[in-house]
Amino acid sequence: MTKPVRKAVFPVGGLGTRFLPATKAMPKEMLPVVDKPLIQYAVEEAIEAGIEQFIFVTGRGKTALEDHFDHSHELEDMLLEKGKIDTHKIVLDILPEPGSVFYTRQMKPNGLGHAVWCAKELIGDEPFAVLLADDLVMAKGKCCLRQMIDVYNETGGNVVAIEEVPREETNKYGVLSVMSDDGRIAQANGLVEKPNPEDAPSNLSIIGRYILEPEVFKELAKQERGAGNEIQLTDAMAKTMDRVEFRGLRFDGRRYDCGSKLGFIEANLAFALERDDLRDGVQELLKTFSQ
Repeated sequence: MTKPVRKAVFPVGGLGTRFLPATKAMPKEMLPVVDKPLIQYAVEEAIEAGIEQFIFVTGRGKTALEDHFDHSHELEDMLLEKGKIDTHKIVLDILPEPGSVFYTRQMKPNGLGHAVWCAKELIGDEPFAVLLADDLVMAKGKCCLRQMIDVYNETGGNVVAIEEVPREETNKYGVLSVMSDDGRIAQANGLVEKPNPEDAPSNLSIIGRYILEPEVFKELAKQERGAGNEIQLTDAMAKTMDRVEFRGLRFDGRRYDCGSKLGFIEANLAFALERDDLRDGVQELLKTFSQ
Protein backbone atom coordinates (compact mmCIF):
# COMPACT_ATOMS: atom_id res chain seq x y z
CA MET A 1 0.00 0.00 0.00
CA THR A 2 1.34 3.42 -0.94
CA LYS A 3 0.96 6.40 1.33
CA PRO A 4 -1.15 9.19 -0.18
CA VAL A 5 0.59 12.20 -1.69
CA ARG A 6 -0.67 15.02 0.54
CA LYS A 7 2.16 17.57 0.39
CA ALA A 8 3.68 19.64 -2.40
CA VAL A 9 6.90 21.64 -2.45
CA PHE A 10 7.19 24.82 -4.52
CA PRO A 11 10.85 25.91 -4.88
CA VAL A 12 10.50 29.67 -5.36
CA GLY A 13 13.82 31.01 -4.09
CA GLY A 14 15.40 31.66 -7.50
CA LEU A 15 16.46 35.14 -8.61
CA GLY A 16 14.91 35.07 -12.09
CA THR A 17 17.91 36.68 -13.76
CA ARG A 18 16.69 35.78 -17.26
CA PHE A 19 13.80 38.22 -16.81
CA LEU A 20 15.71 41.20 -15.48
CA PRO A 21 14.91 44.03 -15.04
CA ALA A 22 11.29 42.88 -14.57
CA THR A 23 12.33 40.58 -11.72
CA LYS A 24 14.58 43.04 -9.91
CA ALA A 25 11.86 43.82 -7.35
CA MET A 26 9.27 41.16 -8.22
CA PRO A 27 9.61 37.37 -7.87
CA LYS A 28 9.74 35.65 -11.25
CA GLU A 29 6.97 33.35 -10.05
CA MET A 30 4.67 36.39 -9.90
CA LEU A 31 5.04 37.12 -13.61
CA PRO A 32 1.50 36.97 -15.04
CA VAL A 33 0.27 34.67 -17.76
CA VAL A 34 -2.79 36.58 -18.94
CA ASP A 35 -4.14 37.64 -15.52
CA LYS A 36 -2.74 35.07 -13.08
CA PRO A 37 0.83 34.75 -11.81
CA LEU A 38 2.77 31.61 -12.64
CA ILE A 39 2.77 30.42 -9.03
CA GLN A 40 -1.02 30.52 -8.90
CA TYR A 41 -1.27 28.15 -11.85
CA ALA A 42 1.04 25.72 -10.01
CA VAL A 43 -0.92 25.95 -6.76
CA GLU A 44 -4.24 25.49 -8.58
CA GLU A 45 -2.82 22.38 -10.26
CA ALA A 46 -1.80 21.01 -6.88
CA ILE A 47 -5.25 21.69 -5.43
CA GLU A 48 -6.90 19.98 -8.40
CA ALA A 49 -4.63 16.98 -7.82
CA GLY A 50 -5.79 16.66 -4.21
CA ILE A 51 -2.78 18.17 -2.43
CA GLU A 52 -3.58 19.24 1.14
CA GLN A 53 -0.42 21.05 2.29
CA PHE A 54 1.58 23.60 0.31
CA ILE A 55 5.24 24.21 1.18
CA PHE A 56 6.99 27.22 -0.36
CA VAL A 57 10.80 27.28 -0.26
CA THR A 58 11.46 31.01 -0.54
CA GLY A 59 14.38 33.42 -0.49
CA ARG A 60 14.97 37.10 0.08
CA GLY A 61 12.56 39.45 -1.67
CA LYS A 62 9.76 36.90 -1.99
CA THR A 63 7.19 38.47 0.32
CA ALA A 64 4.89 39.18 -2.64
CA LEU A 65 4.32 35.43 -2.89
CA GLU A 66 3.19 35.23 0.71
CA ASP A 67 0.96 38.28 0.28
CA HIS A 68 -0.65 36.81 -2.84
CA PHE A 69 -1.91 33.79 -0.90
CA ASP A 70 -3.22 35.85 2.01
CA HIS A 71 -6.15 38.16 2.64
CA SER A 72 -5.93 41.77 1.53
CA HIS A 73 -8.71 43.26 3.62
CA GLU A 74 -8.45 46.76 2.14
CA LEU A 75 -8.76 45.40 -1.40
CA GLU A 76 -11.57 43.02 -0.48
CA ASP A 77 -13.55 45.78 1.28
CA MET A 78 -13.07 48.15 -1.65
CA LEU A 79 -14.34 45.57 -4.15
CA LEU A 80 -17.45 44.97 -2.06
CA GLU A 81 -18.08 48.68 -1.65
CA LYS A 82 -17.96 49.13 -5.43
CA GLY A 83 -20.22 46.16 -6.05
CA LYS A 84 -17.54 44.14 -7.84
CA ILE A 85 -18.81 40.86 -6.46
CA ASP A 86 -17.35 38.63 -9.20
CA THR A 87 -13.89 40.15 -8.80
CA HIS A 88 -14.17 39.83 -5.01
CA LYS A 89 -14.88 36.11 -5.44
CA ILE A 90 -11.89 35.70 -7.76
CA VAL A 91 -9.61 37.27 -5.13
CA LEU A 92 -10.93 34.97 -2.40
CA ASP A 93 -10.90 31.82 -4.51
CA ILE A 94 -7.10 31.85 -4.82
CA LEU A 95 -6.64 31.39 -1.06
CA PRO A 96 -5.77 27.88 0.17
CA GLU A 97 -7.40 26.58 3.33
CA PRO A 98 -6.15 28.21 6.58
CA GLY A 99 -3.27 26.25 8.10
CA SER A 100 -2.39 24.49 4.83
CA VAL A 101 0.39 26.84 3.67
CA PHE A 102 3.94 26.72 5.04
CA TYR A 103 7.08 28.71 4.26
CA THR A 104 10.74 27.88 4.75
CA ARG A 105 13.77 29.85 3.63
CA GLN A 106 16.55 28.69 1.32
CA MET A 107 19.44 30.78 2.62
CA LYS A 108 21.61 30.39 -0.49
CA PRO A 109 20.68 29.51 -4.10
CA ASN A 110 22.50 26.16 -4.09
CA GLY A 111 20.36 24.36 -6.63
CA LEU A 112 17.01 22.60 -6.86
CA GLY A 113 18.16 19.68 -4.75
CA HIS A 114 19.12 22.04 -1.96
CA ALA A 115 15.76 23.83 -2.18
CA VAL A 116 13.90 20.52 -1.83
CA TRP A 117 16.15 19.47 1.05
CA CYS A 118 15.18 22.67 2.89
CA ALA A 119 11.62 21.32 3.10
CA LYS A 120 12.58 17.98 4.67
CA GLU A 121 11.32 18.74 8.18
CA LEU A 122 7.93 19.79 6.81
CA ILE A 123 7.67 16.67 4.63
CA GLY A 124 8.70 14.06 7.18
CA ASP A 125 8.39 10.42 6.14
CA GLU A 126 5.86 10.88 3.35
CA PRO A 127 5.85 10.88 -0.44
CA PHE A 128 5.56 14.39 -1.81
CA ALA A 129 5.20 16.37 -5.01
CA VAL A 130 7.51 19.07 -6.36
CA LEU A 131 6.16 21.66 -8.80
CA LEU A 132 8.30 24.21 -10.62
CA ALA A 133 6.19 27.23 -11.54
CA ASP A 134 8.43 27.96 -14.56
CA ASP A 135 6.95 24.89 -16.26
CA LEU A 136 3.34 25.76 -17.01
CA VAL A 137 1.28 22.82 -18.24
CA MET A 138 -1.97 23.08 -20.15
CA ALA A 139 -3.40 19.61 -19.62
CA LYS A 140 -6.09 17.79 -21.52
CA GLY A 141 -8.61 16.47 -19.01
CA LYS A 142 -6.88 15.74 -15.71
CA CYS A 143 -4.11 18.12 -14.69
CA CYS A 144 -0.53 16.92 -15.04
CA LEU A 145 0.02 16.26 -11.33
CA ARG A 146 -3.27 14.35 -11.05
CA GLN A 147 -2.15 12.11 -13.91
CA MET A 148 1.12 11.48 -12.08
CA ILE A 149 -0.57 10.74 -8.76
CA ASP A 150 -2.80 8.20 -10.50
CA VAL A 151 0.34 6.41 -11.70
CA TYR A 152 1.96 6.66 -8.26
CA ASN A 153 -1.10 5.18 -6.57
CA GLU A 154 -0.77 2.14 -8.84
CA THR A 155 2.99 1.64 -8.70
CA GLY A 156 4.60 3.63 -5.88
CA GLY A 157 8.20 4.73 -6.31
CA ASN A 158 9.37 7.98 -7.85
CA VAL A 159 7.32 9.37 -10.74
CA VAL A 160 8.32 12.31 -12.94
CA ALA A 161 6.65 14.01 -15.88
CA ILE A 162 8.66 13.62 -19.07
CA GLU A 163 8.59 14.77 -22.65
CA GLU A 164 10.70 14.11 -25.71
CA VAL A 165 13.08 16.92 -26.69
CA PRO A 166 15.39 17.34 -29.67
CA ARG A 167 18.63 15.53 -28.90
CA GLU A 168 20.62 18.74 -29.32
CA GLU A 169 18.69 20.18 -26.34
CA THR A 170 19.39 17.40 -23.85
CA ASN A 171 22.06 19.58 -22.20
CA LYS A 172 19.24 21.71 -20.76
CA TYR A 173 17.45 18.93 -18.83
CA GLY A 174 17.67 15.91 -16.61
CA VAL A 175 17.49 12.94 -19.00
CA LEU A 176 16.32 9.37 -18.37
CA SER A 177 18.18 6.19 -19.14
CA VAL A 178 15.37 3.78 -19.98
CA MET A 179 15.08 0.02 -19.45
CA SER A 180 11.50 -0.33 -20.75
CA ASP A 181 8.99 1.98 -22.39
CA ASP A 182 5.38 1.27 -23.39
CA GLY A 183 4.90 4.65 -25.05
CA ARG A 184 3.27 6.19 -21.98
CA ILE A 185 5.33 5.13 -18.98
CA ALA A 186 9.10 4.70 -19.18
CA GLN A 187 10.83 2.60 -16.51
CA ALA A 188 14.19 4.22 -15.83
CA ASN A 189 17.43 2.69 -14.60
CA GLY A 190 19.46 5.89 -14.63
CA LEU A 191 19.36 9.68 -14.77
CA VAL A 192 21.84 12.17 -16.14
CA GLU A 193 21.70 15.90 -15.41
CA LYS A 194 22.20 18.08 -18.51
CA PRO A 195 24.22 15.61 -20.61
CA ASN A 196 25.94 16.65 -23.80
CA PRO A 197 23.85 15.49 -26.79
CA GLU A 198 26.43 12.88 -27.79
CA ASP A 199 26.38 11.42 -24.26
CA ALA A 200 22.63 11.54 -23.59
CA PRO A 201 21.14 8.08 -22.86
CA SER A 202 17.82 9.13 -24.46
CA ASN A 203 15.86 12.23 -25.41
CA LEU A 204 13.31 11.81 -22.59
CA SER A 205 13.66 14.88 -20.41
CA ILE A 206 12.19 15.57 -16.99
CA ILE A 207 10.02 18.66 -16.70
CA GLY A 208 9.19 20.48 -13.48
CA ARG A 209 6.80 17.92 -11.97
CA TYR A 210 7.97 15.23 -9.54
CA ILE A 211 6.49 12.77 -7.07
CA LEU A 212 9.25 11.56 -4.77
CA GLU A 213 9.60 9.06 -1.99
CA PRO A 214 11.20 10.53 1.19
CA GLU A 215 14.22 8.28 0.57
CA VAL A 216 15.61 11.10 -1.58
CA PHE A 217 16.34 13.17 1.53
CA LYS A 218 19.03 10.70 2.61
CA GLU A 219 20.97 11.52 -0.55
CA LEU A 220 20.24 15.26 -0.47
CA ALA A 221 21.53 15.38 3.11
CA LYS A 222 25.01 14.56 1.79
CA GLN A 223 25.01 17.98 0.07
CA GLU A 224 27.02 16.65 -2.85
CA ARG A 225 27.43 19.08 -5.72
CA GLY A 226 26.96 18.24 -9.38
CA ALA A 227 26.38 20.18 -12.60
CA GLY A 228 26.88 23.92 -12.20
CA ASN A 229 28.47 23.28 -8.79
CA GLU A 230 24.92 22.98 -7.40
CA ILE A 231 23.14 20.32 -5.35
CA GLN A 232 21.12 18.60 -8.08
CA LEU A 233 17.82 16.88 -7.38
CA THR A 234 18.43 14.64 -10.40
CA ASP A 235 21.67 13.31 -8.90
CA ALA A 236 19.97 12.48 -5.60
CA MET A 237 17.11 10.68 -7.36
CA ALA A 238 19.56 8.67 -9.45
CA LYS A 239 21.34 7.45 -6.31
CA THR A 240 18.09 6.00 -4.89
CA MET A 241 17.40 3.83 -7.94
CA ASP A 242 18.91 0.76 -6.32
CA ARG A 243 16.08 0.79 -3.78
CA VAL A 244 13.30 2.99 -5.21
CA GLU A 245 11.66 2.29 -8.57
CA PHE A 246 11.61 5.21 -10.98
CA ARG A 247 9.12 5.96 -13.74
CA GLY A 248 8.63 8.75 -16.23
CA LEU A 249 5.11 9.61 -17.41
CA ARG A 250 4.37 11.10 -20.81
CA PHE A 251 1.58 13.36 -19.57
CA ASP A 252 -1.41 14.31 -21.67
CA GLY A 253 -1.00 18.04 -22.26
CA ARG A 254 1.35 20.79 -23.41
CA ARG A 255 4.19 22.23 -21.39
CA TYR A 256 5.33 25.84 -21.76
CA ASP A 257 8.81 26.81 -20.61
CA CYS A 258 8.08 30.09 -18.88
CA GLY A 259 11.68 30.31 -17.72
CA SER A 260 12.49 31.50 -21.24
CA LYS A 261 11.17 34.69 -22.81
CA LEU A 262 9.82 33.01 -25.92
CA GLY A 263 8.16 30.28 -23.88
CA PHE A 264 6.59 32.89 -21.63
CA ILE A 265 5.19 34.80 -24.61
CA GLU A 266 3.91 31.55 -26.14
CA ALA A 267 2.17 30.62 -22.87
CA ASN A 268 0.41 33.98 -22.71
CA LEU A 269 -0.89 33.53 -26.24
CA ALA A 270 -1.94 29.92 -25.69
CA PHE A 271 -3.80 30.60 -22.45
CA ALA A 272 -5.44 33.74 -23.85
CA LEU A 273 -6.68 31.78 -26.86
CA GLU A 274 -8.34 29.30 -24.49
CA ARG A 275 -10.48 32.07 -22.97
CA ASP A 276 -13.87 32.91 -24.44
CA ASP A 277 -13.52 36.56 -23.43
CA LEU A 278 -10.14 36.98 -25.15
CA ARG A 279 -9.95 34.51 -28.03
CA ASP A 280 -11.46 36.65 -30.78
CA GLY A 281 -9.51 39.76 -29.81
CA VAL A 282 -6.20 37.89 -29.65
CA GLN A 283 -6.80 36.27 -33.02
CA GLU A 284 -7.43 39.69 -34.53
CA LEU A 285 -4.25 41.03 -32.96
CA LEU A 286 -2.23 38.13 -34.32
CA LYS A 287 -3.48 38.86 -37.82
CA THR A 288 -2.02 42.37 -37.64
CA PHE A 289 1.44 40.91 -36.91
CA SER A 290 1.27 38.48 -39.82
CA GLN A 291 0.58 41.18 -42.40
